[in-house]
Amino acid sequence: MSDKSKVLKVKKNSQGDITNVMLENGNIYSMDEAITMAKDGLIEGVNVEKAKSGREYLRSNPNGSEDDNLDNKSVF
Repeated sequence: MSDKSKVLKVKKNSQGDITNVMLENGNIYSMDEAITMAKDGLIEGVNVEKAKSGREYLRSNPNGSEDDNLDNKSVF
C-alpha cells in the first residue's frame, strides 16, 4: 500500500491563489506544508516548481489533460 495521497480539493484566496489543499484522506494542509510533503514524495501527481521570483509552488505533473490541474480541482 502506498503512503502517497492525491490532492482532492483546493482552497483559494480572493486573488484566486491556492492557499490550502485537501488530500484524499481528508486532511487539509497549507501550501507550505504541501510543498514540503511533495518534496518528501508524500503527495502523488504533483511536483514543486520555482517561479521567477524564487517562490516555490505546487504544480500538477504534466499529462496532457487539464482536468486534473490544481486550478481545476473542486474548491472547499
